[in-house]
Amino acid sequence: MNETIAVIDDESDILELVSLHLRKNHFHVREFSDGSSFIKYLDTEKPDLVVLDLMLPDADGFEICKYMKRKKELSHIPIVMLTAKRKEADTVLGLELGADDYVRKPFSPIELIARIKTVLRRFESRREAESGAKKIIGNITINPNRHAVSIGGKKVDLTSTEFRILQLLASEKGRVFSRDAILDHLWGNEKTVVDRTIDVHIRHLRSKLGAESKLIRNVHGVGYKLEE
Repeated sequence: MNETIAVIDDESDILELVSLHLRKNHFHVREFSDGSSFIKYLDTEKPDLVVLDLMLPDADGFEICKYMKRKKELSHIPIVMLTAKRKEADTVLGLELGADDYVRKPFSPIELIARIKTVLRRFESRREAESGAKKIIGNITINPNRHAVSIGGKKVDLTSTEFRILQLLASEKGRVFSRDAILDHLWGNEKTVVDRTIDVHIRHLRSKLGAESKLIRNVHGVGYKLEE
């Protein structure tokens, strides 16, 4: 995990507890004890998720939620509300305002972390669906709609042939594709190249994937597969 989580809570023990467990799970954490300092932070930085207490000394958590959802550049950020309010109406209001989850105090830190991870996964899946991107394996992401590949968010320039080979290997991770099968996928009955041509394309592909090249494995005498 390397996502940044902003935690806003005026109770120092709660703030410390939540931050401790987030860091144990390898999240970056930004702590705020009031709403105004958090709003100021949003002017320059954008967290990946917000854990928001509803009862703050200088602001209403509902108002902060509305503020974020009104701003185009902030509206996509997931919000998990954390509060001592126990009325069902408060829960409904929070969700209607755009919160992604609602956790009541007292709470289990382990459950809170699990919910945060679930919200982040849901958000990532939605983002990928909207963009057409799909995480393949390791840090490799492929976007079939844009015919693009990235590693850790950084674009990798592949030829059409290299892209199609990677896409084929990713279609069934762990399956060994023979050189003939790869040739058939690329050129069908029109193939006029020898199967060792695939080795050249694979070598070029690996060089462009850098550290992730180890995921393309050669099965001696058979072909290639994509596997962690």
